[in-house]
Amino acid sequence: MSTTGGTARIDVVVPVYGGWAHVEECLRSLRAQTSPVNVFVVDDVSPDDTPDRVARGFPEVTLLRNRVNSGFATSCNNGIRAGAAPYVVLLNSDVIAEPSMAADLLATFDAADGRTGSVSPVLSDREGNVDAYGTCADVTLAGYVRWHGVSSLPADAARRAPVNLGPYGALAAYRRAALDDVGLLDENIFMYGEELELSLRLAAGGWTSLPLPRVLGSHIGGASAGVESPRQRYLSAFGRAYTLRVYDVLRSRHAARTVLTELVVVGARLVLRRDVASLRGRVAGWRAGRGVPHRRRPATGLDRGITFTQSLRMRGDGFWQGLAAAPSGTDGDGRSLTPQA
Repeated sequence: MSTTGGTARIDVVVPVYGGWAHVEECLRSLRAQTSPVNVFVVDDVSPDDTPDRVARGFPEVTLLRNRVNSGFATSCNNGIRAGAAPYVVLLNSDVIAEPSMAADLLATFDAADGRTGSVSPVLSDREGNVDAYGTCADVTLAGYVRWHGVSSLPADAARRAPVNLGPYGALAAYRRAALDDVGLLDENIFMYGEELELSLRLAAGGWTSLPLPRVLGSHIGGASAGVESPRQRYLSAFGRAYTLRVYDVLRSRHAARTVLTELVVVGARLVLRRDVASLRGRVAGWRAGRGVPHRRRPATGLDRGITFTQSLRMRGDGFWQGLAAAPSGTDGDGRSLTPQA
């Protein structure tokens, strides 16, 4: 049962931008939790009557209303600040949580080291395939959704390369003390890439992320911006360029690889798809990073074994399926992988 009485140990923050049908499903799944949770719904000026329906149908939740459309990161932060529980779960409004989600996350945090800043559970899609099992990043700070699209995880997926950096934003669990230490989501990033940037700060601050090989929710995906829509591509590119600038990657020893990667990725979209959204988003993100104090790159958490070629393959379909089918300790091409902690 959901509660806002302050006795629960988990605050669940659900950013909302319209879409009552999937919002209702999400909130019903939180109402059915076997362990109590405090639910904070943050409406980002929905274009429909979703917030009013939430108020009528789920009086037990705390409903917050943004005055202006501010984006995913700001909405999440508003919800986090409204709560006080020792653990925080960010949950997309198009995710149906498993009844044991809160209980499983609490048990994981309770058994973990005190420097475990986040937990990265498995999220499925509505067909039962893996949508995400945390995220990873290469030395250029490019992020990837781990195990996306595989029908089932290999038994050793929790420890296989590429190494887990942090949780996927659609269902992400954090220790509040870790967020108090490094700060909340960067509100300069409207949507897409904000959880990766937070994971980089957590890793730089000495906090780790624990992979949890258990499905704790199912995800529609793209309910707000649309899967592979121009808006989604623009916002994703914005977050990428913004992160490059604030972490000063182009002044690092990985600058040449970063520039080559960006030329290949953006060039391919321009030539093959006639897509200018990715270019426009990168230009805007780079400009937005101007004047933001540079941040420290994490010494741990990045997967330094991801090669340039592999990083390109990880952006396309089939990489994770190949890795899942490969013998333990090898990549999808049969080459040896360095074991990851």
